[in-house]
Amino acid sequence: MNNKFVSAFGFIGVSLLLFTFILGGLLIENYNITSQFISESYAVDTKHGLYLRIFGYIPSGIMISLFYFLGVKYLQPNILVKIGFYGIGIFYGLGTIITAIFPCDSGCNTEMINPSFAQIIHNLSALIMYLFVPFFIISIGLAIKKTRYLFSIQSIILGLFSLILIYLFSSNLTSEFKGLYQRAIEMLFIIWTILSSIEINKASILKQS
Repeated sequence: MNNKFVSAFGFIGVSLLLFTFILGGLLIENYNITSQFISESYAVDTKHGLYLRIFGYIPSGIMISLFYFLGVKYLQPNILVKIGFYGIGIFYGLGTIITAIFPCDSGCNTEMINPSFAQIIHNLSALIMYLFVPFFIISIGLAIKKTRYLFSIQSIILGLFSLILIYLFSSNLTSEFKGLYQRAIEMLFIIWTILSSIEINKASILKQS
């Protein structure tokens, strides 16, 4: 497959994801993006949650996964780059799909009182995503330092910032700023995916020149 198409998967995937984040918040009256989880906008009892999951989160997750699984070969990959790209494809791309297939309970049940099976799977998938994706980003940054210095520095900085935000987010899930922290984390992942998409597209241009 042409790298321009692969690059487009990444850009379109995260753009759709971002659009779904925004739309989900707008569809719910009195929804507060600062204090409420993203998942609350498509929880099991929300009016438009099913449509957000089917037409937003699941297709965006598929495109993000395809981007990472197919895009790794265009970055002159070593073992760390391969592990990083495949890991992000699994935990971020497929993780987005899993959290959509298994939505959280009403209010996302932060106290885990009689949680549903979907809530347990949802939380576990999100936990694994936030635990591993920053380390994969940082490891990729370190692995490409000699060949793609600017992208390497960008990767390390974004990975470190996401770790800090994940700590702030996870240390107090009842914080009035938990929604803001989560959206900032997701924005860093989105920005890094876009930067990766640009790098893969540039690789295509270099091969043609």
